[in-house]
Amino acid sequence: MLAGAAVPATPVMTIYKFNGPLETPYYNIGANGPGSRAGSLPQGTSVIPCLVIRNGRALTDAKGTPYVGFEVVVNPSKDKGQAATRKFERTFAEREALKVKNHHCDSSVRHVLNVRDLYVLKKPPFFDPSGKGDPAAAEREGKTELDKIVRVFHNSPECAAVDQDAIGRRARLERAWDRFIAKHDGRWDATTLARAKHLDYAMRTAIFEGHLDRGCTAYGACERNVVVLSIRNRGVGQCLKRQGCSFPGDFQGIASDVGQYNIWDAYLTQISGLTSCYLRTDLAKQGDYDLYQGIYSQSVGDAETILYGGTPALATVFPGTNLNELTELRHYYHPPAMGKCFPQHDRVEYMSGAVAENGADHVLIANARIKVGDRVGSGYRFKEFRFDQEGPLDAVRIEDNYPGFIVDGRKVSLGGGGGCTPYGVSSGCRFSNVGRYRRTPSWLTAGKPLALNCRINDRGASCSGSGREQSVTVGGACDIDMMPVSRVH
Repeated sequence: MLAGAAVPATPVMTIYKFNGPLETPYYNIGANGPGSRAGSLPQGTSVIPCLVIRNGRALTDAKGTPYVGFEVVVNPSKDKGQAATRKFERTFAEREALKVKNHHCDSSVRHVLNVRDLYVLKKPPFFDPSGKGDPAAAEREGKTELDKIVRVFHNSPECAAVDQDAIGRRARLERAWDRFIAKHDGRWDATTLARAKHLDYAMRTAIFEGHLDRGCTAYGACERNVVVLSIRNRGVGQCLKRQGCSFPGDFQGIASDVGQYNIWDAYLTQISGLTSCYLRTDLAKQGDYDLYQGIYSQSVGDAETILYGGTPALATVFPGTNLNELTELRHYYHPPAMGKCFPQHDRVEYMSGAVAENGADHVLIANARIKVGDRVGSGYRFKEFRFDQEGPLDAVRIEDNYPGFIVDGRKVSLGGGGGCTPYGVSSGCRFSNVGRYRRTPSWLTAGKPLALNCRINDRGASCSGSGREQSVTVGGACDIDMMPVSRVH
């Protein structure tokens, strides 16, 4: 801790705009704001921001949004491998523990970013460990021909090339499958190879769209089946270009369309195993790979049935659910992941970026919520409004981490947030206690919340159990974890 330190240091922040341009501009420092464009950094670049102070004032636009100086931590176009992961993790932890006097830049800073392009994102860059799987052993583990091919692909040199760099993984995975298919077109026929590719994409999306902590529980497996069903129904019976479908049965295009399944966003693929070779045989007992492989093995049979078993076979995966309703299911959402809101708390404001002052000291308040206090001159006293999602509860805490600082009043609207319901489900649901509020998607009322039944061999969250068959229901109007909605087009 520095002498006279009183406030938390600025955190590591990451350049991110969902489905946005690959490059984000940064600027020279002008006399009264940002100057000319100086260059650009790719999405996923992590930085340590600071406030540029000129004549006793922080550099902002006319509405008070700061342009911040920065020090690059990890640049995904240059940094790669476990070294990049460790550097991010180490720096993130160091900044969380550090206290400082203010957030001023030093004199060496020459460039600034718009703080609106920065977010506090805790996940580090993800890279497969070095090593090599055994394609023959992988093939022996497969239960069907498509399953065998998927496993061989994951243990191939074509797959190994996908995650070596952080940028462009979605396109590299597509090219890897193209090369793999060309290489093996004499061993398997073209239709079988194409179906294996589509199955691989559907499984990747189902695994990483779902809640990984649920592992091989019955609910987790049924959740993945619902995701695969949504992919199937966007490519069978209808095929819309806006949903990623280029031809009937284009499950690859649908499953990896960023607008439909946002986990395929360019930055999000940098921080997850979505495009990894997670079925590599040499990774079976390493970290999360054991979990990924267990989840895949549990769900791939149902996924293949959903995609290629024909409409009547859907009844075997989702017993007791009307077939017409099943084939109309194309949309779902996860209520806990929807926009967060706190109608039970007064004067809570989200700050995309603002400056707070205490005499000559300035601090950056960005990508954070505050509890707005009394008006003081042209600003407000404030405290940090923080929360942790603990099961069905948003555990809120109010922290006075910036005593004496006044936040710029131009960034405070004191407007109420709308569109919130208890747990982010249908407004008609009633709960004796409400642990959190979330926003709902605009299309929720256009469809019908659907409950889907599954019979699953439950192997527990760790996927290590021997398994017992269990019936489970996912969805319905008041399921606070997953909301499948049929009849939305």
